[in-house]
Amino acid sequence: MAEKILSARARETVYAGDLAVVEVDHVMIVDSIAQSVIAVLADLHATPRYPERVSFVIDHVAPASTVSVAQAQKEAREYAAAHGCLLFDVGRGICHQVLMEEGIARPGRIVLGSDSHSTTYGAVAAFGTGMGATDIALAAASGRTWLKVPESVKVTLTGDLRPGVTAKDVALEMIRELGADGATYQSVEIHAGDRFTRGERMTLANLCVEAGAKAGLVVPGGEILTHYGYEIPDFVLPDEGATYVRELTLDLGALAPRMSAPSEVDNVHDVADLRGLRVDQVFIGTCTNGRLEDLHAAADVLRGRRVAPHTRLLVIPASSVVMEQAMADGTLLTLLQAGAVLGTPGCGPCMGRHQGVLAPGEVCVSTSNRNFIGRMGAADARVYLASPAVAAATAVTGHIALPEDVRQEVSA
Repeated sequence: MAEKILSARARETVYAGDLAVVEVDHVMIVDSIAQSVIAVLADLHATPRYPERVSFVIDHVAPASTVSVAQAQKEAREYAAAHGCLLFDVGRGICHQVLMEEGIARPGRIVLGSDSHSTTYGAVAAFGTGMGATDIALAAASGRTWLKVPESVKVTLTGDLRPGVTAKDVALEMIRELGADGATYQSVEIHAGDRFTRGERMTLANLCVEAGAKAGLVVPGGEILTHYGYEIPDFVLPDEGATYVRELTLDLGALAPRMSAPSEVDNVHDVADLRGLRVDQVFIGTCTNGRLEDLHAAADVLRGRRVAPHTRLLVIPASSVVMEQAMADGTLLTLLQAGAVLGTPGCGPCMGRHQGVLAPGEVCVSTSNRNFIGRMGAADARVYLASPAVAAATAVTGHIALPEDVRQEVSA
Protein backbone atom coordinates (compact mmCIF):
# COMPACT_ATOMS: atom_id res chain seq x y z
CA MET A 1 0.00 0.00 0.00
CA ALA A 2 2.77 2.43 0.90
CA GLU A 3 4.58 1.87 -2.40
CA LYS A 4 1.38 2.31 -4.43
CA ILE A 5 0.17 5.47 -2.67
CA LEU A 6 3.59 7.10 -2.85
CA SER A 7 3.93 6.08 -6.53
CA ALA A 8 0.64 7.82 -7.31
CA ARG A 9 1.84 11.04 -5.69
CA ALA A 10 5.36 10.79 -7.11
CA ARG A 11 3.91 10.28 -10.60
CA GLU A 12 6.32 7.40 -11.13
CA THR A 13 6.60 3.87 -9.81
CA VAL A 14 8.67 3.68 -6.64
CA TYR A 15 9.64 0.77 -4.44
CA ALA A 16 10.85 0.24 -0.89
CA GLY A 17 14.22 1.90 -0.43
CA ASP A 18 13.77 4.44 -3.23
CA LEU A 19 13.96 8.16 -2.52
CA ALA A 20 10.77 9.81 -3.73
CA VAL A 21 9.55 13.38 -4.09
CA VAL A 22 5.79 13.35 -3.63
CA GLU A 23 2.94 15.82 -3.77
CA VAL A 24 1.39 16.47 -0.37
CA ASP A 25 -2.37 16.74 0.02
CA HIS A 26 -2.37 18.34 3.46
CA VAL A 27 0.03 19.68 6.09
CA MET A 28 -1.15 19.81 9.70
CA ILE A 29 0.57 21.93 12.36
CA VAL A 30 -0.21 21.64 16.09
CA ASP A 31 0.12 24.46 18.59
CA SER A 32 3.12 22.98 20.42
CA ILE A 33 5.34 23.27 17.32
CA ALA A 34 3.62 26.11 15.43
CA GLN A 35 6.13 28.79 16.46
CA SER A 36 9.01 26.68 15.17
CA VAL A 37 7.30 26.04 11.83
CA ILE A 38 6.50 29.74 11.41
CA ALA A 39 10.11 30.64 12.23
CA VAL A 40 11.47 28.25 9.57
CA LEU A 41 9.07 29.70 6.98
CA ALA A 42 10.25 33.20 7.91
CA ASP A 43 13.91 32.19 7.56
CA LEU A 44 13.12 30.82 4.10
CA HIS A 45 11.23 34.01 3.18
CA ALA A 46 8.45 31.62 2.19
CA THR A 47 4.72 31.27 2.77
CA PRO A 48 2.43 28.27 2.25
CA ARG A 49 2.15 27.50 -1.46
CA TYR A 50 -1.35 26.07 -1.05
CA PRO A 51 -2.69 27.64 2.16
CA GLU A 52 -5.99 25.79 1.81
CA ARG A 53 -3.99 22.59 2.28
CA VAL A 54 -2.42 23.76 5.55
CA SER A 55 -4.13 23.64 8.92
CA PHE A 56 -3.20 24.89 12.36
CA VAL A 57 -4.80 22.93 15.20
CA ILE A 58 -4.69 24.20 18.78
CA ASP A 59 -5.12 21.01 20.75
CA HIS A 60 -2.02 19.99 22.70
CA VAL A 61 -2.36 22.60 25.46
CA ALA A 62 -5.90 23.87 25.02
CA PRO A 63 -6.90 26.15 26.65
CA ALA A 64 -3.47 27.73 27.16
CA SER A 65 -1.81 26.92 30.49
CA THR A 66 0.81 29.71 30.65
CA VAL A 67 1.46 33.13 29.15
CA SER A 68 4.13 31.72 26.83
CA VAL A 69 1.76 29.03 25.57
CA ALA A 70 -0.93 31.66 25.05
CA GLN A 71 1.52 33.76 23.02
CA ALA A 72 2.46 30.79 20.83
CA GLN A 73 -1.19 30.06 20.16
CA LYS A 74 -1.86 33.72 19.38
CA GLU A 75 0.91 33.67 16.78
CA ALA A 76 -0.55 30.53 15.20
CA ARG A 77 -4.00 32.16 14.94
CA GLU A 78 -2.58 35.34 13.44
CA TYR A 79 -0.44 33.44 10.93
CA ALA A 80 -3.34 31.27 9.80
CA ALA A 81 -5.57 34.33 9.35
CA ALA A 82 -2.90 36.31 7.49
CA HIS A 83 -2.09 33.52 5.04
CA GLY A 84 -5.49 31.91 4.49
CA CYS A 85 -4.69 28.64 6.26
CA LEU A 86 -7.30 26.57 8.06
CA LEU A 87 -7.56 27.09 11.81
CA PHE A 88 -9.14 24.72 14.31
CA ASP A 89 -9.06 26.59 17.58
CA VAL A 90 -9.35 25.67 21.25
CA GLY A 91 -12.17 23.21 21.86
CA ARG A 92 -12.51 21.91 18.31
CA GLY A 93 -10.54 18.86 19.29
CA ILE A 94 -7.51 16.68 18.66
CA CYS A 95 -5.84 17.23 15.29
CA HIS A 96 -6.20 13.64 14.04
CA GLN A 97 -9.85 13.37 15.01
CA VAL A 98 -10.59 16.77 13.46
CA LEU A 99 -8.92 15.99 10.14
CA MET A 100 -10.98 12.80 9.93
CA GLU A 101 -14.23 14.58 10.76
CA GLU A 102 -13.51 17.36 8.29
CA GLY A 103 -12.87 14.86 5.48
CA ILE A 104 -9.32 16.12 5.02
CA ALA A 105 -7.79 12.67 5.51
CA ARG A 106 -9.11 10.43 2.72
CA PRO A 107 -8.07 7.23 0.96
CA GLY A 108 -4.94 7.65 -1.13
CA ARG A 109 -3.99 11.07 0.18
CA ILE A 110 -0.67 12.01 1.75
CA VAL A 111 -1.16 13.89 5.02
CA LEU A 112 1.85 15.17 6.94
CA GLY A 113 1.50 16.18 10.55
CA SER A 114 3.75 17.83 13.10
CA ASP A 115 2.66 15.12 15.53
CA SER A 116 4.06 11.61 15.64
CA HIS A 117 0.63 9.98 15.76
CA SER A 118 -0.21 11.23 12.28
CA THR A 119 -0.04 7.55 11.35
CA THR A 120 -3.71 7.63 12.46
CA TYR A 121 -4.76 8.69 8.95
CA GLY A 122 -3.83 5.24 7.71
CA ALA A 123 -7.14 4.11 9.19
CA VAL A 124 -8.75 5.27 5.94
CA ALA A 125 -5.81 4.33 3.72
CA ALA A 126 -4.23 7.77 3.70
CA PHE A 127 -0.43 7.80 3.99
CA GLY A 128 -0.10 9.74 7.23
CA THR A 129 3.22 10.36 8.92
CA GLY A 130 4.74 12.75 11.42
CA MET A 131 7.60 15.13 10.68
CA GLY A 132 9.55 17.81 12.50
CA ALA A 133 9.26 21.58 12.15
CA THR A 134 11.71 22.00 9.26
CA ASP A 135 10.22 19.25 7.08
CA ILE A 136 6.71 20.45 7.84
CA ALA A 137 7.63 24.04 6.92
CA LEU A 138 9.24 22.93 3.66
CA ALA A 139 6.19 20.83 2.76
CA ALA A 140 3.91 23.79 3.43
CA ALA A 141 6.10 26.11 1.36
CA SER A 142 6.49 23.79 -1.63
CA GLY A 143 3.46 21.50 -1.55
CA ARG A 144 5.85 18.56 -1.73
CA THR A 145 8.13 16.47 0.45
CA TRP A 146 10.82 13.87 -0.05
CA LEU A 147 11.15 10.61 1.79
CA LYS A 148 12.53 7.13 1.52
CA VAL A 149 9.83 4.66 0.53
CA PRO A 150 9.41 2.38 3.56
CA GLU A 151 9.49 -1.38 3.56
CA SER A 152 6.18 -2.97 4.55
CA VAL A 153 5.25 -5.30 7.40
CA LYS A 154 2.07 -7.30 6.86
CA VAL A 155 -0.17 -7.90 9.88
CA THR A 156 -3.07 -10.26 9.18
CA LEU A 157 -5.98 -10.44 11.62
CA THR A 158 -7.94 -13.69 11.72
CA GLY A 159 -10.93 -14.93 13.71
CA ASP A 160 -13.36 -12.89 15.79
CA LEU A 161 -12.93 -10.92 18.99
CA ARG A 162 -14.37 -12.39 22.16
CA PRO A 163 -16.79 -10.26 24.23
CA GLY A 164 -14.93 -7.59 26.15
CA VAL A 165 -11.94 -7.53 23.78
CA THR A 166 -11.49 -4.38 21.71
CA ALA A 167 -9.41 -2.84 18.94
CA LYS A 168 -7.19 -1.31 21.64
CA ASP A 169 -6.34 -4.79 22.86
CA VAL A 170 -5.54 -5.85 19.29
CA ALA A 171 -3.28 -2.82 18.84
CA LEU A 172 -1.41 -3.45 22.09
CA GLU A 173 -0.91 -7.11 21.21
CA MET A 174 0.37 -6.08 17.78
CA ILE A 175 2.91 -3.74 19.41
CA ARG A 176 3.97 -6.51 21.81
CA GLU A 177 4.59 -8.86 18.89
CA LEU A 178 6.40 -6.28 16.76
CA GLY A 179 8.39 -4.71 19.60
CA ALA A 180 8.92 -1.03 20.40
CA ASP A 181 11.40 -0.66 17.52
CA GLY A 182 10.38 -3.70 15.48
CA ALA A 183 8.96 -1.69 12.57
CA THR A 184 11.31 1.29 12.57
CA TYR A 185 10.81 3.35 9.40
CA GLN A 186 8.51 0.69 7.97
CA SER A 187 4.87 0.74 6.92
CA VAL A 188 2.73 -1.53 9.07
CA GLU A 189 -0.01 -2.78 6.74
CA ILE A 190 -2.97 -4.25 8.62
CA HIS A 191 -5.22 -6.72 6.83
CA ALA A 192 -8.44 -6.71 8.85
CA GLY A 193 -11.03 -7.67 6.26
CA ASP A 194 -14.36 -6.00 6.98
CA ARG A 195 -13.77 -5.92 10.72
CA PHE A 196 -13.73 -2.73 12.73
CA THR A 197 -15.33 0.70 12.47
CA ARG A 198 -13.49 3.75 11.24
CA GLY A 199 -12.85 4.73 14.87
CA GLU A 200 -11.43 1.31 15.70
CA ARG A 201 -9.20 1.46 12.64
CA MET A 202 -7.93 4.82 13.89
CA THR A 203 -6.89 3.11 17.11
CA LEU A 204 -4.99 0.44 15.16
CA ALA A 205 -3.22 2.91 12.86
CA ASN A 206 -2.51 5.33 15.71
CA LEU A 207 -0.48 2.83 17.70
CA CYS A 208 1.68 1.70 14.77
CA VAL A 209 4.13 4.48 15.51
CA GLU A 210 4.78 2.85 18.89
CA ALA A 211 6.62 0.12 16.96
CA GLY A 212 8.65 2.82 15.22
CA ALA A 213 6.56 2.76 12.04
CA LYS A 214 6.74 5.50 9.42
CA ALA A 215 3.10 4.76 8.53
CA GLY A 216 0.28 2.50 9.64
CA LEU A 217 -2.11 1.53 6.84
CA VAL A 218 -5.30 -0.47 7.30
CA VAL A 219 -6.50 -2.16 4.10
CA PRO A 220 -9.93 -0.64 3.29
CA GLY A 221 -12.90 -2.79 4.25
CA GLY A 222 -16.24 -2.62 6.01
CA GLU A 223 -17.69 0.87 6.40
CA ILE A 224 -14.60 2.48 4.84
CA LEU A 225 -15.68 1.13 1.44
CA THR A 226 -18.86 3.26 1.46
CA HIS A 227 -18.03 6.11 3.85
CA TYR A 228 -16.66 8.50 1.24
CA GLY A 229 -19.36 8.02 -1.37
CA TYR A 230 -17.01 6.86 -4.10
CA GLU A 231 -15.21 3.66 -4.97
CA ILE A 232 -11.88 3.23 -3.20
CA PRO A 233 -9.16 3.77 -5.85
CA ASP A 234 -7.15 0.73 -6.81
CA PHE A 235 -3.86 2.47 -6.10
CA VAL A 236 -4.45 2.28 -2.34
CA LEU A 237 -5.04 -1.48 -2.35
CA PRO A 238 -2.15 -3.94 -2.01
CA ASP A 239 -1.49 -6.19 -4.99
CA GLU A 240 -2.05 -9.92 -4.80
CA GLY A 241 1.27 -11.57 -4.09
CA ALA A 242 2.90 -8.42 -2.77
CA THR A 243 6.12 -9.08 -0.87
CA TYR A 244 6.76 -7.92 2.68
CA VAL A 245 9.85 -7.64 4.82
CA ARG A 246 7.97 -9.40 7.64
CA GLU A 247 4.58 -11.05 8.12
CA LEU A 248 2.63 -11.47 11.35
CA THR A 249 -0.71 -13.17 11.99
CA LEU A 250 -2.87 -12.43 15.05
CA ASP A 251 -5.73 -14.74 16.05
CA LEU A 252 -8.33 -12.36 17.45
CA GLY A 253 -10.21 -15.18 19.15
CA ALA A 254 -7.18 -15.96 21.31
CA LEU A 255 -6.93 -12.43 22.73
CA ALA A 256 -7.95 -11.36 26.23
CA PRO A 257 -8.12 -7.71 27.37
CA ARG A 258 -4.59 -6.36 27.32
CA MET A 259 -2.73 -3.66 29.21
CA SER A 260 0.62 -1.97 28.64
CA ALA A 261 2.60 -1.60 31.86
CA PRO A 262 5.29 1.01 32.57
CA SER A 263 7.38 2.21 30.97
CA GLU A 264 7.34 0.91 27.40
CA VAL A 265 4.30 0.44 25.19
CA ASP A 266 5.38 -3.07 24.21
CA ASN A 267 5.42 -4.19 27.87
CA VAL A 268 2.00 -5.78 27.37
CA HIS A 269 0.19 -8.19 29.71
CA ASP A 270 -3.26 -9.64 30.25
CA VAL A 271 -5.25 -7.25 32.42
CA ALA A 272 -6.11 -10.22 34.65
CA ASP A 273 -2.42 -10.55 35.58
CA LEU A 274 -2.28 -6.94 36.82
CA ARG A 275 -5.54 -6.95 38.77
CA GLY A 276 -5.60 -5.30 42.17
CA LEU A 277 -3.00 -2.54 41.71
CA ARG A 278 -4.28 0.62 43.38
CA VAL A 279 -4.82 3.50 40.93
CA ASP A 280 -4.92 7.25 41.67
CA GLN A 281 -6.13 8.55 38.31
CA VAL A 282 -7.96 7.21 35.27
CA PHE A 283 -7.91 9.13 32.01
CA ILE A 284 -10.32 8.35 29.16
CA GLY A 285 -9.68 10.25 25.93
CA THR A 286 -6.89 11.11 23.43
CA CYS A 287 -6.48 10.45 19.71
CA THR A 288 -6.30 6.74 20.53
CA ASN A 289 -9.59 6.30 22.40
CA GLY A 290 -11.54 9.54 22.81
CA ARG A 291 -14.29 8.87 20.27
CA LEU A 292 -18.01 8.43 20.87
CA GLU A 293 -17.85 4.63 20.81
CA ASP A 294 -15.11 4.81 23.46
CA LEU A 295 -17.22 7.02 25.71
CA HIS A 296 -20.13 4.62 25.19
CA ALA A 297 -17.95 1.70 26.31
CA ALA A 298 -16.96 3.59 29.46
CA ALA A 299 -20.53 4.69 30.19
CA ASP A 300 -21.79 1.11 29.90
CA VAL A 301 -19.49 0.16 32.78
CA LEU A 302 -20.07 3.31 34.85
CA ARG A 303 -23.86 3.51 34.52
CA GLY A 304 -25.44 3.47 37.98
CA ARG A 305 -22.04 3.26 39.71
CA ARG A 306 -19.62 5.72 41.30
CA VAL A 307 -15.90 6.29 40.93
CA ALA A 308 -13.92 4.95 43.90
CA PRO A 309 -13.29 7.61 46.61
CA HIS A 310 -9.50 7.65 46.24
CA THR A 311 -9.50 7.64 42.42
CA ARG A 312 -9.93 10.55 39.98
CA LEU A 313 -11.61 9.97 36.63
CA LEU A 314 -10.88 12.45 33.83
CA VAL A 315 -12.88 12.21 30.60
CA ILE A 316 -11.90 14.36 27.61
CA PRO A 317 -13.74 13.86 24.30
CA ALA A 318 -11.56 13.82 21.20
CA SER A 319 -13.50 16.64 19.53
CA SER A 320 -16.37 19.06 19.84
CA VAL A 321 -18.39 16.79 17.55
CA VAL A 322 -17.84 13.85 19.90
CA MET A 323 -18.77 16.00 22.89
CA GLU A 324 -21.99 17.17 21.25
CA GLN A 325 -22.95 13.62 20.30
CA ALA A 326 -22.21 12.36 23.81
CA MET A 327 -24.26 15.20 25.25
CA ALA A 328 -27.20 14.53 22.93
CA ASP A 329 -27.43 10.81 23.73
CA GLY A 330 -26.98 11.16 27.50
CA THR A 331 -23.49 9.65 27.68
CA LEU A 332 -21.95 12.71 29.32
CA LEU A 333 -24.64 12.77 32.00
CA THR A 334 -23.93 9.12 32.81
CA LEU A 335 -20.22 9.85 33.11
CA LEU A 336 -20.73 12.95 35.24
CA GLN A 337 -23.19 11.19 37.54
CA ALA A 338 -20.56 8.51 38.10
CA GLY A 339 -18.10 11.16 39.27
CA ALA A 340 -16.11 11.88 36.14
CA VAL A 341 -14.46 15.26 35.58
CA LEU A 342 -15.04 16.55 32.05
CA GLY A 343 -12.35 18.42 30.11
CA THR A 344 -12.11 20.59 27.00
CA PRO A 345 -11.87 18.53 23.79
CA GLY A 346 -8.18 18.16 23.03
CA CYS A 347 -5.14 16.18 24.08
CA GLY A 348 -5.58 16.85 27.79
CA PRO A 349 -2.93 15.38 30.12
CA CYS A 350 -1.60 12.91 27.53
CA MET A 351 1.73 14.71 27.16
CA GLY A 352 1.93 15.91 30.76
CA ARG A 353 1.59 19.66 30.30
CA HIS A 354 -1.80 20.40 31.85
CA GLN A 355 -5.28 19.12 32.82
CA GLY A 356 -4.26 16.21 35.02
CA VAL A 357 -0.50 16.04 35.49
CA LEU A 358 0.53 13.20 37.80
CA ALA A 359 2.23 13.75 41.16
CA PRO A 360 5.29 11.78 42.28
CA GLY A 361 4.49 8.14 42.90
CA GLU A 362 0.97 8.25 41.45
CA VAL A 363 -0.47 5.51 39.25
CA CYS A 364 -2.67 6.24 36.23
CA VAL A 365 -4.61 3.99 33.89
CA SER A 366 -5.01 5.79 30.58
CA THR A 367 -6.61 5.05 27.22
CA SER A 368 -3.77 6.94 25.51
CA ASN A 369 -0.82 5.63 23.50
CA ARG A 370 2.33 6.25 25.55
CA ASN A 371 3.47 5.37 29.06
CA PHE A 372 7.10 6.52 28.98
CA ILE A 373 8.85 7.75 32.11
CA GLY A 374 7.64 11.28 32.86
CA ARG A 375 5.08 11.18 30.05
CA MET A 376 2.17 12.46 32.15
CA GLY A 377 4.01 14.26 34.94
CA ALA A 378 6.42 13.13 37.65
CA ALA A 379 9.28 10.88 36.58
CA ASP A 380 8.30 8.20 39.10
CA ALA A 381 4.58 8.26 38.26
CA ARG A 382 3.45 5.09 36.50
CA VAL A 383 1.12 4.96 33.50
CA TYR A 384 -0.75 1.85 32.33
CA LEU A 385 -2.46 1.79 28.93
CA ALA A 386 -5.80 0.07 28.44
CA SER A 387 -9.16 0.13 26.66
CA PRO A 388 -11.96 2.49 27.76
CA ALA A 389 -13.97 -0.35 29.33
CA VAL A 390 -11.02 -1.51 31.44
CA ALA A 391 -10.26 2.10 32.38
CA ALA A 392 -13.86 2.59 33.52
CA ALA A 393 -13.85 -0.61 35.57
CA THR A 394 -10.60 0.52 37.18
CA ALA A 395 -12.17 3.88 38.08
CA VAL A 396 -15.10 2.15 39.80
CA THR A 397 -13.01 -0.27 41.84
CA GLY A 398 -10.04 2.01 42.48
CA HIS A 399 -7.64 -0.67 41.30
CA ILE A 400 -6.86 -2.32 37.98
CA ALA A 401 -9.92 -4.37 37.08
CA LEU A 402 -11.95 -5.86 34.26
CA PRO A 403 -15.57 -4.89 33.56
CA GLU A 404 -16.61 -8.37 34.70
CA ASP A 405 -15.07 -7.63 38.10
CA VAL A 406 -17.41 -4.67 38.51
CA ARG A 407 -20.43 -6.77 37.69
CA GLN A 408 -19.32 -9.47 40.12
CA GLU A 409 -18.82 -6.93 42.92
CA VAL A 410 -22.33 -5.55 42.38
CA SER A 411 -23.96 -8.99 42.32
CA ALA A 412 -22.01 -9.98 45.46
